[in-house]
Formats: sequence, structure tokens, C-alpha cells
Amino acid sequence: MTTLNPVSNPWRDDAAVIGLVGVAHASSHFSHLLLPLMFPVFISTFGLSYAELGFLMTVFFAISGIGQASAGFLVDHLGARPVLFTALLLMAAGCMAVSVASSYSGLMWGAALLGLGNCSFHPADFTILNQKVSAPRLGYAFSAHGLTGNLGWALAPVFMVGLSAAFDWRMAYVCAALLFVAILALLIWKRQLLLADSGRHKQAVDDVHSLAFLKMPVVWWCFSFFLLSTMTLAVVQSFAVSILQAMHQVSFEAATLTLTAYMLCAAAGMFLGGFVAARWPLQSDKVVATCMTVAALFMVLCGSGLLGGTLTMVILAATGLAIGVGGPSRDMMIKKATPKGSTGRVYGMVYSGLDVGFAISPLVFGIFMDHGWYGATLLGAAGVLLLSVLVALGVGRRITHD
Repeated sequence: MTTLNPVSNPWRDDAAVIGLVGVAHASSHFSHLLLPLMFPVFISTFGLSYAELGFLMTVFFAISGIGQASAGFLVDHLGARPVLFTALLLMAAGCMAVSVASSYSGLMWGAALLGLGNCSFHPADFTILNQKVSAPRLGYAFSAHGLTGNLGWALAPVFMVGLSAAFDWRMAYVCAALLFVAILALLIWKRQLLLADSGRHKQAVDDVHSLAFLKMPVVWWCFSFFLLSTMTLAVVQSFAVSILQAMHQVSFEAATLTLTAYMLCAAAGMFLGGFVAARWPLQSDKVVATCMTVAALFMVLCGSGLLGGTLTMVILAATGLAIGVGGPSRDMMIKKATPKGSTGRVYGMVYSGLDVGFAISPLVFGIFMDHGWYGATLLGAAGVLLLSVLVALGVGRRITHD
């Protein structure tokens, strides 16, 4: 298993690396919502059904999931920096493809390019953080990484809807492409900070068979954890607004604000979770299990229908806080399960579970929604989150045994 590097870099150097990687990660999460936010526009412009629109996201996350597992190998063999630069170029190309789309196939090409770009961020990000940030500050690095991801989610509605209102939806995608190019320019300017120790890294790769890590049960346990926990997140992102409107007749604006509050609470939780991960790095699995259990109980309360609309919205937002606190410890847990020299491959494989969860959750819980089982949708999401608790504890046991 990976051992923590005791060498401590100057705080300024670590902070610069964390900041640059965080900006890149925010752009990845920003891309997740680029298509869903424009679904109403696509319906009116192209006459598409919700099933067709949903398939766009299935394409996005399917390509991202498959590509993420493969991107880990590229990161380990070519280095994280060139893979990260290429990812941002693909994101910009995907936005431009959507901006000029004249049919469903054009949107599909855009979704495919965005998914292909999105696939590289986690293996590249975590390879840079694990190699460039000193061990005593990794908990804070993982916290900042998760926090910036949530801020990317929070920025997307303001950016896309605001520009669409000021200009039109096509110009919004052009501006999104320019944003990715601007981030790429920043990373190229500061590229020396993102250059890992290639000599040590390549030697480690030579010492480990490229597919040997797939034989380790703990890798698949980590993959399962991400798949299950992400299914719950996908329910919140996809259906929370509709559930709140159906169960409690709250306004669309209030329901949407609750989703934004959930994301911001998750970001705040990530910030607090950095201190927790730094304080208890050896108990990361137990921290994750505790946070996910609390979040699942909150979601059960929301799905029970016993609370009024206002309290349900408050508790649902608090669910994001509980999950966020466990985020940095989750990343620390994955680090401890990673063999030396396989950071990119393991993170790529494990985080592809996130994409799989995003891809299948709307299909599964969409059936619940079609039948009007709104409370059951939240209860089902809570049940899946409790399963992830058992898996997290299983990861901890296997790390200890290995």
C-alpha cells in the first residue's frame, strides 16, 4: 500500500499546487451540468423527449467512466500534466460542438467530447496531489479538491443560465469553451508547479505490472463504494427539485434553491472534512462510514413525508453537509488502498465508479419517479447510501489486513 511521504514542502508551494488542481477539478464538475441545465431549451429548439435528453447524460457518463479507467494508465505512463491539458481542450471542443449543433446528433457529439474530457481529471488530479503535496497537508489538499468540485457544480447554473438570458444558449456554450481555454492557459503558465517527480514515478511504474492492481479486492471494494454513494448524489441532483414540488408543493424557485444549498453545504462540509481527515488519517474508513450514516438518516427523514416543506428542505441541505465532511477522509481511504506506482490507474478505476453511479441511478430511480413514488425515491437513495457504509468499513478491514 502507498505510504505517506513525511517530507514537508513550504506551505506556499503546497498551496499553489492545491489551488491549480482545484481550479481544474472545478471545471470537471462544471461540465457535469452543462447539458442538463439546457434541457428545457433543447426540448423547445429540437423537439426532443426527456428520454432522449437523459440518454445524452448516459453517453456523457458512460464515456467518462470507461475513459477514466483508461486515463489512469495514460497518467501513470505519460504523466498527469499532459493528460490534464488534453482534457481541458476536449472540454472546450465539446462546448463548441454543442454551440453549433443543429440536430440531436450534434448534441450527442458534444456530450461524447465532454465525457471524454471529463474522464481524465480524477486520476490526473490525485496523481499530482499525492506526488507534489507534502503528507501532513494531504487532508487539506483532498478537502480543497472536493470543495472546488462542489463550487464547480454551484457555478454552472449561474454561468449558463445568466449568459443564456443575456445573449442566447449558443453563446453560453461558446463562453463555457472560452472558460476552459482560460483555465488551460493558467495551468500552462504555471506548468512547472504541476510537474511530478517523473524519474521516481517511471521507476515505480516499471516495478508494478500494469494490471496487477486489478487482482486486489480492495480496489473493487473502493469502486463499489463510489458507485453506491454516487447513486444517492445522482438522485438529489436529478430528482430533488421534482420531489420537493410533488411532496410539499413548494415553488420551483425554492426547490432549486434547496439544490444549490445542498451543493454549498457539501462544499462547506468538504472544508471542515479537511481538518477531520488531517486529525484522524488512520481512521478514514470509520469517518466516512459515520458521515454517510448520518446523511442516510437525514434522507430517510426527508423521504418519510413526516416533515413539512421548509424543514424537509433544511434537512436535505444538511445531508450535503454530512456527505461533504466525509469527502476528504474518503480520498484518504483510497490513497491508503493504492499500491505504490499505481496512483493514476487505481484512482482512474475507482473513480470510474462515480461515473457508473451517475449513469445508472437516473435509470433505476426514474422508474420510481414515473410511478409517483417520490418518498420511496429518497428512501431508496438512503438505502443505497447505507450499503456504501458497509462497503467503506469493508475497505478499512482490507487495508488493515493487507
